[in-house]
Amino acid sequence: MNNIPTVTKNLLIINALMFLGTIVAERYGIRLQDFLGLHFVLSDSFNTAQLITYMFMHGGFTHLFFNMFAVWMFGRILEQVWGPKRFLFYYLACGIGAGVIQELVTGIHYLTCIQGMPEGAVQLVLDEGGKALSQGMNYVDTQMGALNVVVNGCTVGASGAVYAILLGFGMLFPNERMYVFPLPFPIKAKYFVAGYAVIELMSGLANNPADNVAHFAHLGGMIFGLLLILYWRKKNRYDGFYYN
Repeated sequence: MNNIPTVTKNLLIINALMFLGTIVAERYGIRLQDFLGLHFVLSDSFNTAQLITYMFMHGGFTHLFFNMFAVWMFGRILEQVWGPKRFLFYYLACGIGAGVIQELVTGIHYLTCIQGMPEGAVQLVLDEGGKALSQGMNYVDTQMGALNVVVNGCTVGASGAVYAILLGFGMLFPNERMYVFPLPFPIKAKYFVAGYAVIELMSGLANNPADNVAHFAHLGGMIFGLLLILYWRKKNRYDGFYYN
């Protein structure tokens, strides 16, 4: 790992250690996700620090592997271009931005779920639903169960920041050709990124809770990444890059 830039290397190490820590903690009956995962702002489990800590939690080895593979593959290139401080700021800011977007979308789902629900039922979910979910249970009532998942479920993973990294690579090297399985021919990075954005938007609008993916958080990371890069380009019109 000697040829991996400092921030990229440390992000890989921290995420791996957090994943191992999650496994060890579960053996002692502790679910780190309940404390470090991003909860809805109305949940008793919500903490502002979760907007940062959720980025270093993952739902399984596959989730961790693909996120960290993208960080290694594309993040190290951005770090080499921008420098470690600017890259770390970009990573964290976009991850936080993705979390904020996820909170807003969850708020919309919350307002949709409580339509027609008795106030007492809503309050019951707010007061006791989190405990039920932590024990692997949920309400029999379909509407209360759906609301409980919205209010007391949590979001984990670096995907928001990772999608921002993909966007950054696509904007800095738009014509770089990439081979993407299962396509038998290379495509330009700008089309690769645009395709991912469209897929995430369509998946998010489909609103299929069974896929268990925070699609709008991914889009949120890309949106914040876009805003940051456009701002930096405006500050330095010479070549489009912002150096430390």
